[in-house]
Amino acid sequence: MFGRHLMVAWVTAVLTAGLVACSGGSGGADGGTGYVVGADDSGGAATRRTAPEPDTVSGRRDTVRHWPVKTARATRPHLVRKCTTGTRRVRHTSGTGTGTRRRTRTWYTTERYRSCRKVRSGTESYRRVVRAEKWCVRLDDVDGDKARDDVWYRVTRAVYGDALDTDRHARMKFTPAGTGC
Repeated sequence: MFGRHLMVAWVTAVLTAGLVACSGGSGGADGGTGYVVGADDSGGAATRRTAPEPDTVSGRRDTVRHWPVKTARATRPHLVRKCTTGTRRVRHTSGTGTGTRRRTRTWYTTERYRSCRKVRSGTESYRRVVRAEKWCVRLDDVDGDKARDDVWYRVTRAVYGDALDTDRHARMKFTPAGTGC
């Protein structure tokens, strides 16, 4: 009887260790995918929780800024496809019978093939992106804190368009794509 309880405890420990290892091992939580490792009230192995809401910020609109994409002219190798054709001899076998009466017939055929690869043939010019396009909004009184003024947030193009349409010092609430601009 004692051996059975010990075996059940061992299996439970191994399964729990495996679940924690698969989930990232952050104290039973998975680190952001929404799964919690452990038994729920019904005896299930894992329960699903709702994902946290994205961090939104609010404040008074101060200034907006748009950074257009910046490109530079550059060169790179021009690659062309070069193909070669050829033939190879292929061996075929066929067997009949069993044991000492087994006979094997062998014949050969010629198979054509084509082999292609990319080779360098000069250079080509292209436009390289030096700086990606950014849209930014600067807020005052961030999250109701009067001391937090002039904080820049990178936003999506849609939020930037909304900020352009609002009056200066109007309250705005959005989810930033990043901080700084």
